[in-house]
Amino acid sequence: MALKSSLRPILYQTEKLIQRIRFLSGPNKLPTLLGISFPKSGTHLLDQILLGFSNIAPYSKRLHSFYAEYEGESGVKRSAEQAVAWLDSLRPRDVASAHLFARPEAVTRVCSSKFVPYFIFRDPRDVVVSHVFYVTGMEARHVHHEYYLSLPDFDSRLNVSILGRPDLDIEFPNIAERFKPYMDWLNHPEVLKIHFEDLIHDRAATLTRIMDHFLARVPLQAPRNLILDSLETSINPSRSPTFRSGKTGEWRQYFTDEHKRVFKDVAGNLLVKLGYEENNDW
Repeated sequence: MALKSSLRPILYQTEKLIQRIRFLSGPNKLPTLLGISFPKSGTHLLDQILLGFSNIAPYSKRLHSFYAEYEGESGVKRSAEQAVAWLDSLRPRDVASAHLFARPEAVTRVCSSKFVPYFIFRDPRDVVVSHVFYVTGMEARHVHHEYYLSLPDFDSRLNVSILGRPDLDIEFPNIAERFKPYMDWLNHPEVLKIHFEDLIHDRAATLTRIMDHFLARVPLQAPRNLILDSLETSINPSRSPTFRSGKTGEWRQYFTDEHKRVFKDVAGNLLVKLGYEENNDW
């Protein structure tokens, strides 16, 4: 394992060099492609799409790294300094992915000429449903896994995913409070906002927006249809370790009237702000 870890950076840099040789006539000092995502909102889907740019430009063919604001196995929250150090570690032509809070220090860096950033999010009602499946059945090392298994049924687990666990020393607030540190990404035109649902139901138009956001910073000579085809063919749900169904509106199958009441109490305004509802009459 140690040998594999030590070889990984060497392999990554070698692949980047090969990409640079492959596109020798193209630009060299390209900005980093950064996919920012709220957890359980299509992280791997966005990763695959951004890696598709490696087919038409000298970008890396694999992710440089992934950053999360919480350590998965301990639930410990990382510091602002750790987030900044990670952002500063990224180099031209890297492709990277993160559950990254919109702290001022991070926003300053991400909204600079060094990055082409994207932010993907999803209907928070689908997020909490997906979270239950993930913590209970897909990630046995997750800090909340044993607790979720101890609960009697799906309904009780869904309540926890909505309300969080305020009784713990580690941080796991309700769904609205969990989204709050990401909200400022919505306020910066340098960051392209992507609804996960648009990639499912209006993929062609959404991929076009992703391409145009890239081309505004990286004026490639490649034909537009070739770029779009590269992004489309890079999508492969079977290669996502946490992909479950890729459906939208799935919360309707699982929310009881009580779940709706609880969700409206803690996160009704969030749905309005994100454009998923006009009011709390749903």
